[in-house]
Amino acid sequence: MMLLIALALLATSTLAVARTPKGSKAACTHFAPSHISDVSLVAATYFPANARVDISNVFSSINVTDLPAFCRVELRVTTNATAGSFAITEVWLPDDWNGRMLTIGNGGFGGGVAVSDLGGVAVPQGFAGVSTNTGHNSTAVDGSWAGPHNDNAIMDWGWRAVHLSVLAGKEITRQYYRQAAKRSYYLGCSTGGRQGLKEIQFFPDSFDGIVVGSPANWMSHLQPWSIHMNLNVLPANSTRFIPADVWINVIAPEVMRQCDALDGLTDGIINDPRACSFRPETLTCRPGQNTSTCLSADQIGALHRIYADYYEADQTYVFGGYFPGGEKAYPFGLVGNPPFALPADWFRFFLLNDTSFTMDDYNASLIQLGDQIDPGQENAINPNLTAFASAPHHGKVLHYVGWADQLISPGNSLHYYETVHEFTLGNSTLNIDDFYRLFTVPGMNHCAGGQAANAFGGVSQPAPLSLDPEHNIVAAMVRWVEEGVAPATITGVKYNNDVKADGVAFTRPLCKYPSTVRFKGGNPNNASSFECA
Repeated sequence: MMLLIALALLATSTLAVARTPKGSKAACTHFAPSHISDVSLVAATYFPANARVDISNVFSSINVTDLPAFCRVELRVTTNATAGSFAITEVWLPDDWNGRMLTIGNGGFGGGVAVSDLGGVAVPQGFAGVSTNTGHNSTAVDGSWAGPHNDNAIMDWGWRAVHLSVLAGKEITRQYYRQAAKRSYYLGCSTGGRQGLKEIQFFPDSFDGIVVGSPANWMSHLQPWSIHMNLNVLPANSTRFIPADVWINVIAPEVMRQCDALDGLTDGIINDPRACSFRPETLTCRPGQNTSTCLSADQIGALHRIYADYYEADQTYVFGGYFPGGEKAYPFGLVGNPPFALPADWFRFFLLNDTSFTMDDYNASLIQLGDQIDPGQENAINPNLTAFASAPHHGKVLHYVGWADQLISPGNSLHYYETVHEFTLGNSTLNIDDFYRLFTVPGMNHCAGGQAANAFGGVSQPAPLSLDPEHNIVAAMVRWVEEGVAPATITGVKYNNDVKADGVAFTRPLCKYPSTVRFKGGNPNNASSFECA
């Protein structure tokens, strides 16, 4: 009898130890982290379930009443004691913790904690969420904080603030729950994608798995390409400029007329734009034709350059081009007027320390200069991921990109993936498919949006159709890392008006590169009517 009682007590004790710790109002109110070098507590604020969470900064904001209970911990993380620099970092700790940590990336030059995604992604799924302002406060397109000659701040933005915030986040999580996170994950797009890749290249043990979208990881080529794209059409009073209404009402319909049906379905989406050999000459103005309904020879020439890879005169590859299928977004990306502000700020404040720089000052020698200086060690183009992917770490990468990206050519994602593929084959016994998978999203713009199944759990997207691994890319990563089940496809959803409450427009499978989605018959609004081939 005593033996049975002892066994019962042992079982109860074992269950108590195995149970994931929970947070609480008391734990949050009295939280006083200690012995974390260069980290100080600013505030710890408890939000009960369904409380109003109204938080904003210059980069991100959230105002909702549907979150589970959590503790918002605000930190000051010293990044360079000699320079007196620091980053503001937040760790959001849900009461119902899943035992994992999820670091959220930023966008553009943005200097602000990504509160929208801490509340939109991390906390609702039970993660301890971490995000930083990267050491400064700014909007996504304002780079003036970086200079002239503010190299320390650029270094913080380039990688240092994120890395130190990851370390701080892990320790805060451990002290709050009195148990270390069992796994560490990452989610980000654009600059956020670059940040995730940079961290695993520099510090392969930081994350067990990263989910990155359309990464801005080759800044020394991305920004010259962005200026090059603008100069293909500017100035706005030139004969080569293409107004937004011509992009939307003339070019976009013709691209679809030529290429939409190539994938077996006429639906306003080009599943693989590499198969589309768009011929803008069909839109050439006839004598006497209204020029708002057709294209001049100079505009046609500009289009050929816009859709082409960018090579310099010595045949140096610089960057990919636009792909057919995103024409309704392109005039609001890099080929409109006024021009996208971010690239010029990069040249002014990151590279040249010359506030007088304008796009007209651009020349190809600046590409080489950018490669040499690599401001803030911002480039994240190292193809060697073996330390991250090899035993005993076995790290994983899920990477996604929209074929209709208007800010970073999808060709950049393919280019980086293939450099990793080549390096892995030539220098290891690893199989890239065992640690790195790239998913292309037909019709999706930069990180989100577009005529596409554009909601699948990424940052800045509507909520996925389900939080299960088939529909939610973060859950797919968790299952891959923890159960060894790699995603072959992910099912994205397009909501009416991109609002979940307005109902589902259609679902589609997102296919693992190099395969593409193909219509096989049936209801075109249902993912089951498509296959990856």
